[in-house]
Parts: sequence; C-alpha cells; structure tokens
Amino acid sequence: MIEQNRHVDPSTQALAFATEVDASPIATLRAAAAAHLTRTFGEGHWSHNVTERAVRRDLKTARVLVARRGPSIVATMTLATTKPWAIDLGYFTAVPRALYLQAMAVAPELQRQGIGRDLVRDAVAVARAWPSQAVRLDAYDASAGAGAFYAKCGFREVGRVTYRTVPLIYFELLL
Repeated sequence: MIEQNRHVDPSTQALAFATEVDASPIATLRAAAAAHLTRTFGEGHWSHNVTERAVRRDLKTARVLVARRGPSIVATMTLATTKPWAIDLGYFTAVPRALYLQAMAVAPELQRQGIGRDLVRDAVAVARAWPSQAVRLDAYDASAGAGAFYAKCGFREVGRVTYRTVPLIYFELLL
C-alpha cells in the first residue's frame, strides 16, 4: 500500500518497503537523525553511529519501511517480529503475535511536518495485514525521547524501566 502523503509535498509516498539498494541511504538518514538529537540534547544512547551493515541485517530479519520524497528517503522505521533486547514482555498485553517498531528516523530538516505520523499510521496498517495483534516499542525516557510523539500517534504507555542504565518508556498499540 503506497499512498500519497497529505501533509507534505505530493511527491512523498507514504510507505514503501526498503530493498538492498536502500541500505546506504537509510544508514545515512539514521545517522543524520542521531547527530541531530546529539546536537539538540547532548550525548546519549541516541548518539550511536549507524552502519550500512546494520541496515542490511534489518533488511534480512524484518521489514524496513521508508517514505520517499522523489528519489530520496526522508523517513524510515523497522517492523520486526523478534523482541528487542530492552523489551520486558511483562509490561505488555499478552497477544498471539506482536510486532516491534524500531529504528524510526525522519530527516531532521523535515521533522514536524507529519511525515513520521503518516509513516506510523501506514505501518500500523501493515501490522494489521501481517497479521499482528499489537505494535510495541520503547522510547528513551529523556528529552531526546519520542514518547510524546508515539502517544499522539495512539500508542499507550504501559511502563517505565531502566535497562542497563538506559531509562525507557514502553508503549503499545493494540490492533
């Protein structure tokens, strides 16, 4: 399902599945988003360097989604069936099949224009069709965290934890 994004330039596609040729631009986008967070909020767990190798691993083990403006990737996220290391299932509603939203990034110069919200909305549609009964994620419990964004997208906070010194907020969206 690729539909035109209503909030930005009409050439932005709301959703596409990434392929191997997208690995380098996705890594570049993720690195730019991490660098923007570091400039804005200082060093933190968000200040990591993203490699093309890591993106290629995601492409093999999950579905990597992208939004494009023309030929450029302007946003990305990963939907995975495998639980991330920092997720404690005890905080979440028990469902037969959940997906985990990870590695979301929007080009810093295009943030706050609705691209991320539209990508989340379309990813939820993908999750429903997968089929899945829930989308789960963790967000940094810090100024650089995106908890308020996910709450605005309809996710419900289900817990706060500190995992290996990293404060996190858990969110879920039941489908």
